[in-house]
Parts: sequence; C-alpha cells; structure tokens
Amino acid sequence: MKWRQIKWYIRYYAQYFPFTINTLLCGVAVYISFRLLYQPLVTNDDPTATRPFLILMGKIALWFVTGLVVLSIVSTFVSWLYYLWIRKKNNISLQVNFTTESIQGKKNKLFLNALLEGVQRPLLGFVKGRLIYDDHNMTGKFSLLSNKRKEKSILRAAIAGKSRIELPDVREYQLKGSFVYFEDMLHLFSFAASQPLAGSFYQPPVLAKDEDKDVYPKQTESMDVRIEQLRRVEGEYHNYKDFESGDDVRRIVWKVYAKNRDLVVRVPEMFEPYASHLYFYASFYAATRRQWLSEGYFKEMLNYYKNSVWTVYDTLSKKEWALRYIPEQELHVPEHLTEAEKSARIISNSDWQHDRSPLQYFNARKGAVLCISSLTDVGELQSLLSQCDATTVIYLVKVSNVFKHFVAWNWLKRLIFLPPKDRLNRLRTKWVFSPTRLQIQKREKELEKALKESEVTYGVL
Repeated sequence: MKWRQIKWYIRYYAQYFPFTINTLLCGVAVYISFRLLYQPLVTNDDPTATRPFLILMGKIALWFVTGLVVLSIVSTFVSWLYYLWIRKKNNISLQVNFTTESIQGKKNKLFLNALLEGVQRPLLGFVKGRLIYDDHNMTGKFSLLSNKRKEKSILRAAIAGKSRIELPDVREYQLKGSFVYFEDMLHLFSFAASQPLAGSFYQPPVLAKDEDKDVYPKQTESMDVRIEQLRRVEGEYHNYKDFESGDDVRRIVWKVYAKNRDLVVRVPEMFEPYASHLYFYASFYAATRRQWLSEGYFKEMLNYYKNSVWTVYDTLSKKEWALRYIPEQELHVPEHLTEAEKSARIISNSDWQHDRSPLQYFNARKGAVLCISSLTDVGELQSLLSQCDATTVIYLVKVSNVFKHFVAWNWLKRLIFLPPKDRLNRLRTKWVFSPTRLQIQKREKELEKALKESEVTYGVL
C-alpha cells in the first residue's frame, strides 16, 4: 500500500474520532479553574473581605457554564444517535446541489446547497457536513443552519445550508461520499456519520481583468446585422437549393437527382454585406513536456488561462452579434444548458494537450477571435499568423502573471507568520527561483514579438 493511500485511510477514519483540540484546551481550562477556586486558603493569609465573595461568584459561573456545556454535549450525542436510527430506518441521506452566482461583480462563484431531512438539531449545538471528491480529497466543513418547514406547519422537515465552495482547480469533480457531523456549542466533540453520495460538479471559471478589442464577425448565418466590410458566405459545394426557372443548368447536382429525383443546384459562393456570428477559439495546446503538466505550476497556469478565456468570452457575448465558441476538445455537456453555460463548462473541463496545435485548430477564414497561452509554440504561431489578417483578433494570455506578487512582503510573512496553506501562495514563494519562470517568460516575449510583427489585432492578458 502506497503512503498516499495510508494517509487517506488515516484521515478518513480520523473523522470518526470524536475529540478535538478544543477538548484538550477546555480540559486544561477546567483544571486551572478548579485549582484556583477550590484550593484551600493558607491559615497565615489575611484574606480581604471581598475574596470569599469573588470565589463564590467564580464557582457559580463555573458550574453554570459547565452545566450548559454538558447539556450541549448530551443533546449532541442524543441527536447523533437519533440520526443514525432514522438513517437506517428511513434510508435518508444528504442531498446537495451546486449553483453559480455573482459576488461583487464577479460571475460564476460556486455555491453548495445542502439539505438533510428528519434531523433534530442539538440544543446549543451544530450540524455540519463535508464532501469527499475525486482521489479521496475532502472539502472543508459547511454548516446546516437553516430550517425547512413542513407545508402549512411550524414543524421542521429538514435542515439546510448554503456555503461558498472554493476548490484548487477550475475543472469537473466527481463526488465519492460525504460526512455529517454533530458538534456541541464549544466544538468539544464531533460525532460523525458517513453518507453515500455520488454525482459530479464543476468549478466554473471566473472573470478576470479584460481588454476589449473591436471585433467583427467573419461568418454569415443570418442577415440580421449589416457590417461595413463584405464577408464571404458559404456556397459552392456546401449549400444547395431547389432548381428554379432561370438557374444555371450546369449547377444541377445530378447525383441527388439520380438518388431521389429532386432537382437541386449548388449555391455559388458570394460576398454578403451581412454577418451574424462571431466564432471564438481558445487553444489549450502546450508545447512542453507531458510530465510537467501535472506539476503545480502548470495547474495554476491552467486555472489562470481558463479564467482569462472565460473573461474574453463574456466580453464578446455583450456585443450585438451571436457568439459561437468552437471547442478544441471533445467534451459532453447537458443539452438543456444555455450557450453560455455550455461554454463555461467546456472551458472549465478543458486541459492542456499536445495533440492539436493552434494551426490545426483555428479556422482563419471564419474565426474572428483566438486565445493562446504562453505555452504555444512560436513557430506554430508564426505559421498561423501568415494565414490571418487585421480582421483577426488574437489574445495572448501570459500565464506567468498568475505568480505575480510582492516578493519581499511574501517572504516576510512566511518568516514571521505561518506558511501559506493554499497551493498558489506556496508556489509564488518558489517562483522567483524556478527555472520554469525563465523559460515561460522568454517564450512570452517571443510570442508577443511575433504578434507585433504580424497584421493581426492582438491583446495581452
């Protein structure tokens, strides 16, 4: 058994351990209080007149608080036993669903909505939950504080809670199970109950600082919006129409006539002063070693790139034309979602890849906007730029920007305070000395130089 699996089993079964660090701290506090309040007076001491009164008040307060804590612990234990009984009897389980909302103008913040039926909340206590996902990872604890009443009744049918969920990566996660915890008022004891849970959810990309460019569509699908520059319309060998009087007989498709006796003609390619759709491309091609992509640096770069791509998409979606996002990778998404929701899910589930270069992916004839990252091969980009003109907008996302920080202040915090817990802040402290930094920044300069020397309109994010 690998050390990682051993750590997982230890952490998993440690959830059933009812004692917490608060138990030890509270025990020490009670011991000190009893020593101070019940230690006999030395006969040589000359106590003041108020000292017996203060000791009496201290004893009353100690026993009052102790009584409340004991009541909370007993009610918590009873509520936990009751839940185990009804869970077995009624086969109830924790219900969760995920929503995305806006906070302070930033879209796509992930929220967890949890519901637990038939539970009695402890007196002066709490009920909390925790999710298990992917390879035995666990979320932080979330609280179930709200009451859901029965219809036309004051009785409680369930308890619910809504919490902000922050996970390390922008991608899809698989649920593997959950825990429900019953805790007393001081969190001295935590009685756990495991819950089977299956399904999936994804953390969507969020908006970053955007840079708006003038973009015009290259593809005509409907004659809704007139444009200043003529665009080529799909025609020869693509679209057919029924034969009408005056049509050129040389354009009759005889294969179709031989098959079903219908006379159809090819529609010739033509230029149209109308355009309706912006075609948006985002390349996740990474011209680097495959084994590097699983490292923390490239995971954080991927998160930053997804957020930047989503920001460009959100900016383009506010223009007067319909936006079409062309996925680079084949991913299955629910059909009932809107175009924006589908695009957000596809972007969040995409990953760095080596199989499809930007030159193979981007259609320069109809693509209006392309996003590329700092991991793009310079030679590939130059070949692609030779096929594009000034009507093409290319956004270069400098993924090294995700590690920007005040170096001196970050090191000072690490020396004085606790080390950073999240992966991004840990990597930021190492980024200055990483050889990856020099390689990425060098390539970013080369990519930006190639864009400057080309005819395309470009932006840097």
